[in-house]
Amino acid sequence: MQYTLSEKYKNTTEGQRANEILGKCVHCGFCTATCPTYQLLGDELDGPRGRIYQIKQVLEGEPATATMQLHLDRCLTCLSCETTCPSGVEYGKLAQIGKDFVEEQVERPLLEKLKRKLLRLIIPYSSRFVVLFRLGLIFRPILPPVLKKQIHVPKQAGVWPDKKHNRKMLVLNGCVQSVMSSNINASTARVLDKLGISLLPVVESGCCGAVSLHLQASEEAKDFMRTNIDAWWPYVEEGVEAIVMTASGCGTLVKDYYDHLSTDPVYAEKAKKVSGLVKDISEVIAAEDLSKLKTANNKVAAHIPCSLQHGQQLNGVVETILTKLGYELTPVKDAHLCCGSAGTYSLLQTEISNTLRDNKLEALQQGDPDLIATANIGCLHHLQAGTEKTVLHWIELLDQT
Repeated sequence: MQYTLSEKYKNTTEGQRANEILGKCVHCGFCTATCPTYQLLGDELDGPRGRIYQIKQVLEGEPATATMQLHLDRCLTCLSCETTCPSGVEYGKLAQIGKDFVEEQVERPLLEKLKRKLLRLIIPYSSRFVVLFRLGLIFRPILPPVLKKQIHVPKQAGVWPDKKHNRKMLVLNGCVQSVMSSNINASTARVLDKLGISLLPVVESGCCGAVSLHLQASEEAKDFMRTNIDAWWPYVEEGVEAIVMTASGCGTLVKDYYDHLSTDPVYAEKAKKVSGLVKDISEVIAAEDLSKLKTANNKVAAHIPCSLQHGQQLNGVVETILTKLGYELTPVKDAHLCCGSAGTYSLLQTEISNTLRDNKLEALQQGDPDLIATANIGCLHHLQAGTEKTVLHWIELLDQT
């Protein structure tokens, strides 16, 4: 690809990074074959190749436009294109840089700015989100069906095991998950307890920073990252074995903390250490003796989130665990495609998101499973809003056995 960076971006860290990534792209178009929005909309500008071309235009000095912003906003950042790309183009990082540059130039409509600001002010803070969530539960019985489906009555978390084992791991408390599905981390603690591992929640930790990052508030996102590093650091110094992620979307970002803080003189080395300790819960379970867990025989449709199969390249790990424990996995067509949740995407690009969800649910339910198991809080609640079939985190299945 031929291009010349403008003087505005040539000597910036972001511009140089974008330059490295662009240099790998040969514009082959393989990525379009696995892009959910390109498949849905059929527009080159709504596929990775087209979005890369638009980002290249901005980096070359062309003025960003509202149309460019729209096409970039429609990107799910599912990273399916990265899995497909034969040249190893880090599209996700390029898209983040491009979105940030466009955001600097294009003024959003007031209502849109307000909506995005409210999402940043509420979702990352469990103490704020819980107030709205509880209000939703109170009024749920009288809400219209379309809204009622968005609010799910939370399960009881149950007992958290005593910290009795020599092996200790931390767990990200998160923001939305700690309110909507606190049972997920509790289930994880009970499963790991059976395997001789104590899971430690760190109350000072919070949102991983993904909400802010994806809404073009990069510095705000870095503040969340630093807060989590500070909360975990005493345990890191004590030699904690791992930092466990039960939401694969969060895990994708926390594994990348060093990349975001590599130029921070105070946090760079700490971020590198933290990122190296992060493991998705599937990685932890897969390395243990599964004979300590009971087996089952349910038919399960496994939904492997984009953040797990593309972001962390852990496709097949959850499926192997469930199969070894006796679960019958039903076939899922086009398993690489996004369900449409994608963090705040389902709230900002509702029509596309719901269409992708309906397509995903059709594929997941084609084999008539007893239930659907996923690995990310956003996907879980997004899918559940579109089906009467039970959707849960796969670790909950192991807690039941």
